[in-house]
Amino acid sequence: MLDPWRLKLLGDLAALGTVRAVAQAAHLSPSTVSQQLAVLEREAGARLFERAGRRLRLTDAGQTLARHARTILDQMETARAELAGDASAPAGRVTIGAFTSAANTFVLAAIRRLRAETPRLRIDIRELDPTESVPALRRGACDIAVTADLFDGTAPVDEEIRHTPLGTDPVVLVTASGAGAGPVDLASYAGALWSAERPGTWTHDLITRACRRAGFEPDVTALFASYGPLLAHVEAGLSVTLLPGLAVDPRYDVTAHPLHEPLERRITAAVRASAANRPAIATTLAALREAAG
Repeated sequence: MLDPWRLKLLGDLAALGTVRAVAQAAHLSPSTVSQQLAVLEREAGARLFERAGRRLRLTDAGQTLARHARTILDQMETARAELAGDASAPAGRVTIGAFTSAANTFVLAAIRRLRAETPRLRIDIRELDPTESVPALRRGACDIAVTADLFDGTAPVDEEIRHTPLGTDPVVLVTASGAGAGPVDLASYAGALWSAERPGTWTHDLITRACRRAGFEPDVTALFASYGPLLAHVEAGLSVTLLPGLAVDPRYDVTAHPLHEPLERRITAAVRASAANRPAIATTLAALREAAG
């Protein structure tokens, strides 16, 4: 009999790559994770792992079981929900992973509505950059990932993940207030100082790629972990930046300029195909669509 908890550890190993990373995610010691994976290997009756130096690597059998693990866990959750009467009144817990500007706006509105209308349904939320949310969804760290494509539409296709369109969001050039708010040519800001979120985030990648497309490398003078200090830096006249429209907080005295060559991101709610039919997830998706619309 395969233990569900150990299957989750296996899925985490496939997604995160190391026993240490799995241990950190599960709040366990690496030795405990290794012991539990060894027990799972005995339960499966197949060789799931092999040593590669100090690392534990999945065999072909291990990769096969890891691929099925998330589906098995989702089916068990669906069965629990049905036994609890979820079909007539959605119940249980759904975790949403959402990027900052979505979490601050329409996701918040959707959660407020769900709390009022479906009291047996608990919605948890995790703030996740679009580069983090779908990997978190795959390993089961969230049930719905509110995410966004880069403006060139290069998001990978994954048959195990279903995307529900929620809308589009234009990318704008953000400057200190005082300048006109009309469309701007990005190339005219080649000599400006730029601010951005930390490297590896969606917005940092956006700025780098958009500026290169306009023919220059951005001179980044400031890096931040969140939009608040970034917008304060722009507000002070110390830099300019590119942000999606949703991220421009009206509490800051800045000007958002549309671009002569428009860019926009496509916002979607992603779910695992194996969990898409859970009534609690379907109800949450419907609320997100309405709030985003």
